[in-house]
Amino acid sequence: MRVFIAGATGVIGTRLLVLLHGAGHEVAGMTRSPGKASAIAALGAVPVVCDVFDAVALVDAVVGFAPDLVMHQLTDLPDHLDEIPDYASRNNRIRTEGTRNLLAAVAAAGTRRFLAQSIAWTPPGSGEAVAEHERLILDAGGVVVRYGQLYGPRTYYPDDLPAPPRIHVEDAARRTLALLDAPSGIVVLADEDDQ
Repeated sequence: MRVFIAGATGVIGTRLLVLLHGAGHEVAGMTRSPGKASAIAALGAVPVVCDVFDAVALVDAVVGFAPDLVMHQLTDLPDHLDEIPDYASRNNRIRTEGTRNLLAAVAAAGTRRFLAQSIAWTPPGSGEAVAEHERLILDAGGVVVRYGQLYGPRTYYPDDLPAPPRIHVEDAARRTLALLDAPSGIVVLADEDDQ
């Protein structure tokens, strides 16, 4: 399968590149940072440097790769947990305008499968953007993956457990891989004792 991952250098995206490539899929990994293209190539994927807010370039990128499935793993989050409130409007823009742009590119490419990350809780001030994000995905026949709070390497909780719902980042990526052929709907990925 040809898989295009938007947000390929994020905490889950990087792991998905490795898993998908290892399973024999042809993968394109999108980042907005030119400096991260070589890291994507080193993981066995075709690097695509594009900003989700550049709608024309995004259509060209997705159409050019001709994927069977597009994964939306985009976020705009800070490096430190205590800065999240300062990034809320930026991350909400990814959820709304970014999702609309990505879905337009998916439609232009004639791609039939779309899978997008969401969250299994509602952060303060973001409920409306999360709901809009999920509605857009479901209206397009896609799969919404609601992750619990991630913990493990490169997350906000590398050594401690966050409040539930939660899921180890490696488990989140592995379980996402199993959703490549999932029907449209909402899937919650969290530790078994959180469900």
